[in-house]
Amino acid sequence: MTTTAPTTTASRPGRRFDTARQVADAVLFEGYVLYPYRASAAKNRMRWQFGVLVPPAWAPEQGEHSLQRTEVLMEPRGAATLSLELRFLHAQRRTVQRVGADGAFEDTAELHLPDRVLVPWDEGTEERVELRVAVPELTEKEIVLPFARPAREDTEPVLDEHGRTVGRLVRRTQEVEGVVRLHAEELDGPYRVLKLTAVVENTSAWTPDAPGTAREEALPRSLVAAHLMLGLTPGSFLSMTDPPEWARPAVAACANLHTWPVLAGEDGRADVVLSSPIILEDHPAIAPESAGAMYDATEIDEILALRTAALTDQEKREARGTDPRAAAVVDLADSLPPEVLERLHGAIRSLRAATGAAEPEEAAPDTLFTPQTPWWDPAGADPAGPDRVLVDGTPVGPGSRVLLRPGLRRTDAQDLFLQGRAARVEAVLHDVDGGVHLAVTVEGDPGADIRREQGRFLYFQPDEVTVREEP
Repeated sequence: MTTTAPTTTASRPGRRFDTARQVADAVLFEGYVLYPYRASAAKNRMRWQFGVLVPPAWAPEQGEHSLQRTEVLMEPRGAATLSLELRFLHAQRRTVQRVGADGAFEDTAELHLPDRVLVPWDEGTEERVELRVAVPELTEKEIVLPFARPAREDTEPVLDEHGRTVGRLVRRTQEVEGVVRLHAEELDGPYRVLKLTAVVENTSAWTPDAPGTAREEALPRSLVAAHLMLGLTPGSFLSMTDPPEWARPAVAACANLHTWPVLAGEDGRADVVLSSPIILEDHPAIAPESAGAMYDATEIDEILALRTAALTDQEKREARGTDPRAAAVVDLADSLPPEVLERLHGAIRSLRAATGAAEPEEAAPDTLFTPQTPWWDPAGADPAGPDRVLVDGTPVGPGSRVLLRPGLRRTDAQDLFLQGRAARVEAVLHDVDGGVHLAVTVEGDPGADIRREQGRFLYFQPDEVTVREEP
């Protein structure tokens, strides 16, 4: 192994990574701050779930990893050059201080301002490590590129609406060190193919003070959401998901650890790879309807936007004080015009022209489907089965009183909360698969009358209820 510096340039690899970078941003900030975007929310107390490379001395304690390994096949042409961009978040701990009675700064759990409530929080700053190296160099030796980010401390004054200093934010960042290792080897086969191996490793020398040191102590010294973007000029990469038949054995022999590489350039091109800790398909893309980053990519933008807009003013103040990115989400949700929300409501991407099929006979105008004539009207439907069903030998139907006994094999927590509650059967429904469902309202529910009016019921199967004897 050699530690000779590679032939590198300071310039960024042009626009080739632009498409991949949009997707990489979603990976980088996946779970960064979750709805309802407040530090006090329980699900924001366990963050940084994906692609966290922790210091090697801490990794064995909790079963987390200190390195990622990417192996991918590439077909370079001529004097090809490989461009690499490693991206990760460097967690920095933010504490909040207020001006005390003696004029000195003192730590506080909350600092209230007219538009936000500032609280302690771990922020993430984006870091990049970039290099360009000639492909022949990769086959001659292992290229080793060490990198480091120093420890630092910054302060930011906090001013009130009159411009007076009422506190400050103190941001402390710990030192983090890492290394990128690159190597390529030519494979036997009908075509000239190289297997590229790229390893990203956290080499920080930090050692826990004692066994069982909390994850929060390791995170500021970790590479968070680490991922790679690789570009080849000229040449192309082979898909690791759907390779050509002749390359399948070589693809199967590749070992990818804690990351997965996919083609990520523009459609029809194969010169860019994104290797991320989240499994993606080839040529992933951000939905064009998306109005901005919501930092909760496993959710639907429309749901997040509507829920965020519905937060109370106090909740929005807390979100704005949690993180600048959370504040941007709140502002985005508050400012989305109706036409953008309508665009988020849905899109059809799978329609294609049908050829060779006979034209259907023209239907009579009164039989055409229109939005005003739904395919099924719950109020006027004629049930496919009887309106009563036997429960322990007793007929049960509309008006029957039952006790709820949710079944563990197919229920959720909301149903389990109703264990043993008395309910009234409103309807017996039959689905197209022959299943029977009881629509019920819970006795004592103050909203039962409204549910009954709107036809919004809770649904249980016959073996999830017992007949309640009439008093």
